[in-house]
Amino acid sequence: MRKPYRRVGFTAAESAELWERWKEGSGLKSIARVLGKSHSCIFAHMYPTGGIKPRSRKRSRLALSLAEREEISRGVVAGLSVRAMAKAMGRAASTISREIVRNGGAQRYRAAIADKRAWKRALRPKLCKLAQNAQLRQAVAAKLERNWSPEQIAGWLKHLHPENEARRVSHETIYRSLYVQARGVLKKQLVQHLRRHRSIRHSRHATLKGRLANSISIRERPASADDRAVPGHWEGDLLLGSNSSQIITLVERHSRYVMLAKIPNRETQTVVNALIKQARKLPDELYKSLTWDNGKELANHQRFTMETDVDIYFCDPHSPWQRGSNENTNGLLRQYFPKGTDLAPHSQAQLNRIARELNERPRKTLDFHTPAERFSECVASTH
Repeated sequence: MRKPYRRVGFTAAESAELWERWKEGSGLKSIARVLGKSHSCIFAHMYPTGGIKPRSRKRSRLALSLAEREEISRGVVAGLSVRAMAKAMGRAASTISREIVRNGGAQRYRAAIADKRAWKRALRPKLCKLAQNAQLRQAVAAKLERNWSPEQIAGWLKHLHPENEARRVSHETIYRSLYVQARGVLKKQLVQHLRRHRSIRHSRHATLKGRLANSISIRERPASADDRAVPGHWEGDLLLGSNSSQIITLVERHSRYVMLAKIPNRETQTVVNALIKQARKLPDELYKSLTWDNGKELANHQRFTMETDVDIYFCDPHSPWQRGSNENTNGLLRQYFPKGTDLAPHSQAQLNRIARELNERPRKTLDFHTPAERFSECVASTH
């Protein structure tokens, strides 16, 4: 026997709770358990607006309310005239007349149906700035295709056109134009150029390693490195791929300048040799310290220090945020090297090209200057 059909929907209270929990960072399955629905139902409810809570609507104080429409309906059944109903309600007779006519006349007027139609007709979708300005839209799309983030694009436009509001757009407008496809402004495929290729926008709020022998704790790192005031302090890590492939990633804390190095394996001798080679490419003034995780790839860290005169400071276990610049950069690099892909086929020349592309992107933390600009200033100051 077939189960009776039950429509799956959301009350206003359920929808409000859904969006509130999503904003707090709860996942689809967590929200589904609370509301007693499937996670696919939750996703379907959020997908039309791309995971962005729609603006709450308010009825105009001048519009007829449902209670007034019910009074009109009763008046029609009682055979009252339009003027009599208008006088009793304190409304203009023309308002009552138009209301009855646009909803099928006196014989077909129903208060609930009329109220739903009026609520739907009251929608006045406003075109966003990207929909109105083709030149601005093309500029945003071009930068997205170059893997710039919406925040970088917004900052770049503001830096480029400080006095012209019409030539600027907020990062939130760009995100909404990407995820809310009903706007018909930016192609959905451009989402693939974001750091995280999600079908809906998520909230901002969503191995055990021991200490290496003779290592120096990050707690002993000089204050000049902690506050980023002085250039020359670096953070490093290995970005891992499939088939035991990996690359070295290095980020300068002051300028966020990135260097990448190809290595055939993660043995300590291989990694230390590559780090020494990278260190010798720079003036001594621009390589004063290196902060690293507690991975065994740097078990021979003392040889690096002896050959370069650069101290390595190791993070606490389970504390990736202590290498925040490097962690952020590794996230950016996942646009080029998605998880699960083999990194071995990439040549050093390709890695250099990708590093150059990252270094030429404007950063909010640098007041929308690029890491390449800041690092060039540091190099010039050493001469």
